[in-house]
Amino acid sequence: MEDLPKIISVDDHVIEPPNVWQDRLPQKYKEVGPRIERHPVKSMTFIGGKFAYEMGEEGEGPLADWWVFEDKAIPHTRLAAAVGVPREQVTVTPITYEDMRPGCYDQKARLEDMDLNWTEAQMCFPTMPRFCGQTFTEMKDRELGLLCVQAYNDWMVDEWCAGTNGRLIPLMIIPLWDAELAAAEVRRMAARGVTATCFSEIPPFLGLPSIHSGYWDPFFAACDETGVVVNMHIGSSSKMPSTSEDAPPAVGSTMTFTNCMMSMVDFLMSGVLPKFPNLRLAYAEGQLGWIPYILERADKVWEENRGWGGVGDLVPNPPSTYYAQQIYACFFDDQHGLTPDALDKIGVNNILFETDYPHSDSTWPHTKETAWKLMGHLPPDTIRRLVRGNAIDLYRLDLAA
Repeated sequence: MEDLPKIISVDDHVIEPPNVWQDRLPQKYKEVGPRIERHPVKSMTFIGGKFAYEMGEEGEGPLADWWVFEDKAIPHTRLAAAVGVPREQVTVTPITYEDMRPGCYDQKARLEDMDLNWTEAQMCFPTMPRFCGQTFTEMKDRELGLLCVQAYNDWMVDEWCAGTNGRLIPLMIIPLWDAELAAAEVRRMAARGVTATCFSEIPPFLGLPSIHSGYWDPFFAACDETGVVVNMHIGSSSKMPSTSEDAPPAVGSTMTFTNCMMSMVDFLMSGVLPKFPNLRLAYAEGQLGWIPYILERADKVWEENRGWGGVGDLVPNPPSTYYAQQIYACFFDDQHGLTPDALDKIGVNNILFETDYPHSDSTWPHTKETAWKLMGHLPPDTIRRLVRGNAIDLYRLDLAA
């Protein structure tokens, strides 16, 4: 285990500190833009795949720090800041910044926690904007929404990742309500050295056009031209899988990969990948074991149902061809996906590793032990590719291979 290469994790999260937007928004927007206020929480539940909460009056419930903007409010919750807390105490409960491990929101503390976890570098998804910035799509004031997107991206480069010698990898968000604006933001941040952007796994779940519509082509073209990788985290469609409105959270947690599965099939059958051959997709927290069957099934449908399947003219080669060239899968704990047969079908060069700090699925501070348990049977060159080499190549990182 001592020979395990230092880990580069492509799926972690940052709890934004209170100053992100207040430091960057024009004066006229400071009172309506995102800011932190402390209020009671009257109720907080996570049932049927839906996270729901209600702000209370004084003395009506436990205190939480809330992001407040326009007429909306979003509380901090233990599920988003679970590291350092015993598993049985990770519940659907409200918290304040004082209740979090400092590494959730403080750069210096995060680097120290990475050192404790054999992790050289991390790429962090947002929290308050949600996993692809969809919070700002819901704003009534589009000018404010765009300023919030740009403020977050500038903070990501200028503060969160600055001065870390590449150990914190910048990940941008985009204005999802306008594909042309999204393309412009990709180009703006690519000029600043950013090589990764968030996107929704299934845009129609957010009330946005599908990838089949052609609406997103300006955004995809910008990513294709700049080499910016499109990263889609489970739940970036604001809809987690569930079987019923009263199903416990464990049902959805077991099935989280299904969002990635549906999204991957969407892309494989859309014609987007052959149209933009330099476009690269990465599915965060989707795991691996389901991929061999989906590739087999997609190729079978493409071959046998092309007469009525609607993809004959869009997808000139078997879908698995485009997967191998343009799609990456991310895992944190998946024994089945690392068996020799599965690895052969998934592709050693198509797999990335993650620690998911500071979420409840995170393997911190035992990621090194977890990685060795999962991958110790593999050849050293394969281990190196999975835990760091593929990430370096995909995101063009200035780190030792």
